Amino acid sequence: MKIEKVELRELSGTLKTENIFWEERLVRPIDIYPDYRAEEFNETKFGRTQEGHEYPISAVFIEIKTDEGVTGIGGPIDMAQAYLIKEQISHLLIGKDPLAIELLWDQMHRFQVHGRQGTPMLALSAIDCALWDLKGKYYDTPVYKLIGGPTREEVPAYASMLGFSVEDLGLVKERAQQFKEMGYVAQKWFFRHGPMSGYEGIKKNVSMVKTLRETLGEEYDIMLDCWQSWDLNYAVKMISRIEEYEPRWLEEVAMPDRIDTYRQVRESTSIPISGAEHEYTRWGFKRFVDEEALDILQPDIYWAGGLSETIKIANYATVHDLITIPHGHSSRAGINFTLTQSPVHTPYQEFLIKWNAIHQFFLKTPINPINGMIGIPSEPGLGMEIDSSKIESEKVIK
Repeated sequence: MKIEKVELRELSGTLKTENIFWEERLVRPIDIYPDYRAEEFNETKFGRTQEGHEYPISAVFIEIKTDEGVTGIGGPIDMAQAYLIKEQISHLLIGKDPLAIELLWDQMHRFQVHGRQGTPMLALSAIDCALWDLKGKYYDTPVYKLIGGPTREEVPAYASMLGFSVEDLGLVKERAQQFKEMGYVAQKWFFRHGPMSGYEGIKKNVSMVKTLRETLGEEYDIMLDCWQSWDLNYAVKMISRIEEYEPRWLEEVAMPDRIDTYRQVRESTSIPISGAEHEYTRWGFKRFVDEEALDILQPDIYWAGGLSETIKIANYATVHDLITIPHGHSSRAGINFTLTQSPVHTPYQEFLIKWNAIHQFFLKTPINPINGMIGIPSEPGLGMEIDSSKIESEKVIK
């Protein structure tokens, strides 16, 4: 079997919503500058503007087609990744054995000498996931059976609340209670304020955490995401105010190259520190592990190097008895990874409530937790078949 074609399909459709989809944004590293800090969430910057109860969705999927009629699908990706796949990577795949995933990964990685991080690595990751989807379909079995088999019957999902209001504490309380009643045994919420927001921002951050603990009770895991937007001094100051609420972890306290900051924060608190969502490959994660900077590693399967690389990262983490819980960009790839891991080393799978509605919009069989749990999927490959009924228009990127 050989790869005949690498096709990039740009799909458009409309997600129906009950309310405004994005209520509030999170704090960002660039928010240290006042003109950016004052910005509200602006979807027009992403090429989307919600009108009424309709939210336009546009996504690119990569399809790797073979001479035996087996196709692997990866995505969704953006146009920048699609361009790199088309212009720089796809020629490396044509005529190759699609089942030789390790060979193809190594060749793509070695060819992109300036692509070890960022968008080029995201493009490589999407191809890797598409190849795993193809391999599962070739053998007519879910991918988790090819990479180790299930370690459990179901996996607890934690509700990741990106995009929900965090300033209106009444809404915070309402949504937190709602998702607890839906069966989620843990929730992650996102801070809105960082170092340059002053004491008023600190008070608002602390009030959110206090509200969550009071609403959800003592025996409930609460995760808190700083989205790489704090620094050492601010993290220490905030930790002194929220440590009493016993978060399950504090996530991405600084930008990923500040490994010393992560190590110093970790040494200063009893709160477990997680991160490296925005890091890439086993070599990038090795730095965090070797510096004893994190308790929980969070590679994104679609960013860090694909399923192939995430498995390597997790294997190295277990040597140091660390937890690996991938960022919840792709629930389909995520569950096939998580099912193969020891429950003590991968106790949760992240489920981004709003992003999953977008990322899985075009899929025939999206992953959706039931009573807060994700069951074992039965679809071959990664379960990435496209639902044609959701497509309003499409074009192949030439």
